[in-house]
Amino acid sequence: MKSGRYTLNTVNGGTTESQTQSLCQDEGEARVCRGSRCLVWMTVCLGIICVLLLVFIILHHISITAERESLFKSNKNTAEEFNQTINRLQDENTNQMTEKDHLKNNFNSLSQKNLEPQTSAKDLTDEKIQLQNNLNSLSQKNLELETRVKDLTTKKSQLQGSFDSLSQKNLNLETRVKDLTAEKSQLQGSVDDLNKKKQELERKVTSLSEELKREKSKQGNLSGPVCLFKSNELKSWSESRQYCRNHGGDLVIIDTEEKQKSISSFIKERVWIGLSKIENKGNMKWVDNSTLKDGFWYEQRNNAGGNEDCVELMPLDTIQNWNDLPCSEKRKGICEK
Repeated sequence: MKSGRYTLNTVNGGTTESQTQSLCQDEGEARVCRGSRCLVWMTVCLGIICVLLLVFIILHHISITAERESLFKSNKNTAEEFNQTINRLQDENTNQMTEKDHLKNNFNSLSQKNLEPQTSAKDLTDEKIQLQNNLNSLSQKNLELETRVKDLTTKKSQLQGSFDSLSQKNLNLETRVKDLTAEKSQLQGSVDDLNKKKQELERKVTSLSEELKREKSKQGNLSGPVCLFKSNELKSWSESRQYCRNHGGDLVIIDTEEKQKSISSFIKERVWIGLSKIENKGNMKWVDNSTLKDGFWYEQRNNAGGNEDCVELMPLDTIQNWNDLPCSEKRKGICEK
């Protein structure tokens, strides 16, 4: 029993309005297909955005951690160098003061000896002058050391200021890291929510696809007409599909033996149908993203050269007239609304 009427019109850019109205009664089915594909693309884009946000947060955290460790090492080296310099200067100052006291004691001793009558006044005077010169020299050195100590104290204050500044920057960086960690947690929560929404959308897409298949199965057993038309130029598979879309349809889906017989009965040349694995390498799928279950292959698919990803229908005396070949080959296409 024939389950439906199929009508072929070659589109030359000039079909009448009455013919279009009588043939195109299944436009709701095409809108459901386009809605399903939009949902899939939206889901993929949301997943890519989530991955990019996570990568950006991780790279930013690594950069801040490296900068903080570098500042901490630099500050530690500066502090150690400063402490070593202060200790060395303190040791030198202590030695100078000890020598000064020793010379002062010697000077006092010589002064005391100057009072003794046995000591030559000339010798004591010369020794006194020598000691005075030594004292002046030590005083000058002491002044220089005091000046140097002041300079070092100033540098110490500057270094302390730098240390305090670095400590503040370190605190700021730690605060920033905490804020970024909290932000990362929030973003991770958003990613989890998006993943849940993605899964929900995928379930809805699957549900809609199954519902669409059921509707098609129901419609395959009814007598309602399907609008079929053929492109009028030789094009690649993708170009032929675009042609069908531009005219409100898509490449034909042949999911019943009755439909295969009907289309094969009026085909006089090799034409594209809506079956390929362009977007799903290794798995043949129809243009509505449904998986091929049973086919009408002329021979087993040979996939010569590994690039025969599209399917044509050949004008043979048998319904087993499908053939896979490269999608770049030029054929006319059978469109369906």
